[in-house]
Amino acid sequence: MSNQGYDEELLSERDYVASLYGRLDTERVRVGEAYAGALRGEGFALSDREVSVGAKAREMARLKIADEGLCFGRLDALSGGRSYVGRIGLFDEENDYEPLVLDWRAPASRAFYCATGASPEGMSRRRQFRTLGRTVLDFTDEVFGRPESGERGDVALLAAVNAPRGEGMRDIVATIQAEQDEIIRLDHTGVVVVEGGPGTGKTAVALHRVAYLLYTKRERMERRGVLVVGPSSGFLDHIGRVLPSLGETSAVFATPGSLVAGLSTEREDPPAVQRLKGSLGILDVLAAAVTDRQELPAEAEPIELDDVTVPFDAEVAATAREVARDSGLLHNEAKAVFEREVISALAVRAVGRIGAGWLPEDDRHTRPEMLENARRDLEASEELGAVLDRLWPTLTPQRLLADLYASPERLRAAGADPALLREDAAAWTVSDVPLLDEAVELLGHDRTAERRAAERRRRERKEYAERVLEIVGVEDDHDDYEFALRPTDVLMAEELADRFAERDERDLAERAAADREWTYGHVVVDEAQELSEMDWRVLMRRCPSRSFTVVGDLAQRRSPSGARSWDAMLSRYVADRWLYRKLTVNYRTPSEIMAVAASVLASFAPDVVPPESVRSCGVRPWARRLSEVDLEDAVAEFVREESGREGTAVVIGPPGVPGAIAPSAAKGLEYDAVLVVEPERILAEGPGGEAELYVALTRATQRLGVLHSGSLPKVLRGLDSGRRTPDVYLRCV
Repeated sequence: MSNQGYDEELLSERDYVASLYGRLDTERVRVGEAYAGALRGEGFALSDREVSVGAKAREMARLKIADEGLCFGRLDALSGGRSYVGRIGLFDEENDYEPLVLDWRAPASRAFYCATGASPEGMSRRRQFRTLGRTVLDFTDEVFGRPESGERGDVALLAAVNAPRGEGMRDIVATIQAEQDEIIRLDHTGVVVVEGGPGTGKTAVALHRVAYLLYTKRERMERRGVLVVGPSSGFLDHIGRVLPSLGETSAVFATPGSLVAGLSTEREDPPAVQRLKGSLGILDVLAAAVTDRQELPAEAEPIELDDVTVPFDAEVAATAREVARDSGLLHNEAKAVFEREVISALAVRAVGRIGAGWLPEDDRHTRPEMLENARRDLEASEELGAVLDRLWPTLTPQRLLADLYASPERLRAAGADPALLREDAAAWTVSDVPLLDEAVELLGHDRTAERRAAERRRRERKEYAERVLEIVGVEDDHDDYEFALRPTDVLMAEELADRFAERDERDLAERAAADREWTYGHVVVDEAQELSEMDWRVLMRRCPSRSFTVVGDLAQRRSPSGARSWDAMLSRYVADRWLYRKLTVNYRTPSEIMAVAASVLASFAPDVVPPESVRSCGVRPWARRLSEVDLEDAVAEFVREESGREGTAVVIGPPGVPGAIAPSAAKGLEYDAVLVVEPERILAEGPGGEAELYVALTRATQRLGVLHSGSLPKVLRGLDSGRRTPDVYLRCV
């Protein structure tokens, strides 16, 4: 902490902090008291000057961001002016909207993130507060233009990255770095790809960019909302508090396995099947699978009517099928065309058979009343209806795929790889989700049940309205009011029923998540290197404006159907109209741990330069070899020791390790301490094994240990192989 250069008052550091807290308390932190008190139900007497600010404070209470602290920084201009920077902007409406706190996204706040000694942006000092709720713990100063002072501008950043991790990701609004700020404020309405290695803050940058876009393009963005796609439900829980802490709630969170309404899965196919389902080649298989369901009868089906039996054969079906396919309608919608053509052809046959021997042949086919009667009989025929449903069934996406996966014959007919065959055909995987979504584009919607339900609700409302009007009419039926207007004279039951119509009270997130046809104002895709070509088709449908923030790291790709280049995935949708930015600084992983991870990275991606860590901790990661019997005890010991320490810890390992999560489940997450178990088995898991181990090693912010029962992989030979000592668990500082 430093107060160098502060010459307004001759105060000690302690007095200065008290003075600073007092000034913030009366002018700014008082607002914090108001909204924090509102959360607890306490009352505060605000002055006239604070009344308009209090309204904003109540809004912040609703958004529940009091614990994050409102004001986190101060800027002193060379001209003598001073401004405070916070999570949202506060203005004094009674005093010409004087800014009390600048929103961090406002143009006037940009210098807080971008000013340097070489380019001070007209500023003389940047002060950063560290708070806990309403309490100012300390502050740091950076005085521009005074290199001899020896002050460091990264004190607040290092304090943040060294702090113990909590239950979820926190915003980085107080410590956004210049390279991050440039991406957050990019004035580009299309696709922005942000690539960065572990710990570079790419997820935080993406979420803060969403908050910035909602601030600068509020009307368009807030109306349609934002879709945030992350690799797992655990990851979404981890990042879920960031946008609300910045005052933004118009976001829908989803995993690739939950992009179809009513379905949520994290089950994965084997790698070979992932490749098949993720490739655009599966589109031909799906189209052929739909075509295969438009069948012809193997032999003539006799349709019994009152006066005649009509043969329904392949000739009639083939002609009707051709007309239905030529209609340009989707499968379920074209079924009505198919049925109409079949019934018309069979009606002509029925009339011809009925009139045979007594009705002239020319007259048989032109008598409209006979044809109409035959059509009605055919439309009412349950026997014909069953045949039509078999030849041209109404299909849901789930039924189409389940029938396909369960039948070797259907797979062959669709030209599909036999590897798609599976016993539990309806056990949906993440790779099935884009196929189910694509099937909607081929099948269309069957809205019959939806229309019937709407009609039933309309009838119920009308009946209720009729009863209401009847009761009112009886109560008003008095001789004294012979010439008075009654409700039934001016209001019909249908009109009153319309006023009872159901109103959708769901918030934007609920409505959007339940509506497959909802389109978003912006989409964020995290760990985007894992998405397949088919995944991208789903996402592009969800955002026709092509407004995306895409974050990922190609070196961390584990999916066999994932991206090998950004251009290959994006060019078909946005051509060359996308921007690429790279983050190069690792804020999470200390250099000692990153050196180990870098050796793994070099083994499978030698051309990739690992991000540079901003700090070291002086504690070397370690490795220890144990028997399989002792391994479980060592894991339990690690869990016990870490449970007594501040921060978070995790065990990462292959399937079968008690208490461990898979590297894929740890993607995007961070922990103070990480124990990696059986790294040789992680490497052996498949072609993505090296990337999985790289992910596992780069989750730690403080302490890393490795346990193994077999030989230590060559890429990890640089680890300290001695027994652990308490010093291993010292916090990095």
